[in-house]
Amino acid sequence: MLPPRLCTMRRLPSVLARTLTSGTNGSPVLPDMAEGHLPIHVNDVRSRLRDIVGASTNWRDHVQAMQERKALHTLLAKRQEDLPPRRMKDSYLEVILPLGSQPEIREKYLNVHNSVRFGRILEDLDSLGVLICYTHTKQEMQPRSPLSIVTALVDKINLCKKIIYPDGDIKFTGNVSWVGKTSMEVKMHMLQLHDGDYSPVLDATFVMVARDPENKRPAFVNPLVPETPEEEEIFKQGELNKLKRIDFSTASLLKMAPTAEERNIVHDIFLNTLDTRTVSFRSRKLPPNSVWMEDAKLKGLQICHPQERNIFNRIFGGFLMRKAFELGWATACSYGGSRPFIVSVDDIMFQRPVEVGSLLLLSGQVCYTEKNYIQVRVHSEVYDADTREHQTTNIFHFTFMSENEVPQVVPKTYGESMLYLDGKRHFAAVMKEI
Repeated sequence: MLPPRLCTMRRLPSVLARTLTSGTNGSPVLPDMAEGHLPIHVNDVRSRLRDIVGASTNWRDHVQAMQERKALHTLLAKRQEDLPPRRMKDSYLEVILPLGSQPEIREKYLNVHNSVRFGRILEDLDSLGVLICYTHTKQEMQPRSPLSIVTALVDKINLCKKIIYPDGDIKFTGNVSWVGKTSMEVKMHMLQLHDGDYSPVLDATFVMVARDPENKRPAFVNPLVPETPEEEEIFKQGELNKLKRIDFSTASLLKMAPTAEERNIVHDIFLNTLDTRTVSFRSRKLPPNSVWMEDAKLKGLQICHPQERNIFNRIFGGFLMRKAFELGWATACSYGGSRPFIVSVDDIMFQRPVEVGSLLLLSGQVCYTEKNYIQVRVHSEVYDADTREHQTTNIFHFTFMSENEVPQVVPKTYGESMLYLDGKRHFAAVMKEI
């Protein structure tokens, strides 16, 4: 079972919730936003996004559609102060995924274990996050938005349900919770109908950035004005989240040496793997119930077809998350020898867009284990066949829970030791949240 604190959230009232419970990470109770909001069908989210930016549904027309967007440059604000402030409830949206009441759409979301595919949920969350931001920045007199809003970061997704069932309607809710000059934090919640009530399934925090019509330069977004003490707390939490991300990045093992405690951990692992029969630094021996890190990885290749493009004719971020999650799940399944369950997703950084036609290389690596938990890192990169160059596009971090205790993953090289410590840091951050 999942940790008890994940499953102590109150059940919500029916279809249009009057209030939202606090998040799984102990975030403040959200204000009453549901009043007067009609739910959107999940299939209408992406069509609304296409209407907002004027995207074409036909790939052959995508160049002309992007050319037409260049004329929208004149609609961009020169200063953030020129834009009208927004309230949190101005961007609030509800989306219904009617798996129970419309079983004909169920198969797309179904996995072989007769539960909901989490990768599909990631796609829906990504689309909803973008639509929420466009709702926040909407100008009544502009039929089309001059902004190109894209996902910059998935800060965290924490689950409080081990299994998402395929025969109950799902509701997504969300709103903009913090705003910078050109970026927006979006908090989203997923709930599932059970015995007449909607009960929480997950909380998600995404960070979106606004750019100009050609997606080349940053663009200003409407400021956010909290109205109540609860909203003030939510806004302050958004600012704290930003500072935490900066601190985490600053302390990255790609920039800074490990701490003294971490150096001791690496040295202890080294000593525990020395072959006592020889007096050599090179002779290594795997401890019992352990697996070398180099033997705990899986790889995949994806050809990026036009079908998977987003409204700006690059590969849809939700699709990348789904493919990375599925490889991460397979890596954890292969390593643990049983079905793994996703506990948390955190710190997915979108470093560069993936163009249509790219060869996308995915590499899943078990980088840390503890009892029945498996921390998996998925690295994605694009390969340019003309230049033969590789460029990193994303790093994904997934925390899985296996049904049984799993072997210890053991690094052998210094580089693997840094992956181990990075995985340990991410795992500790997840456990602290839940």
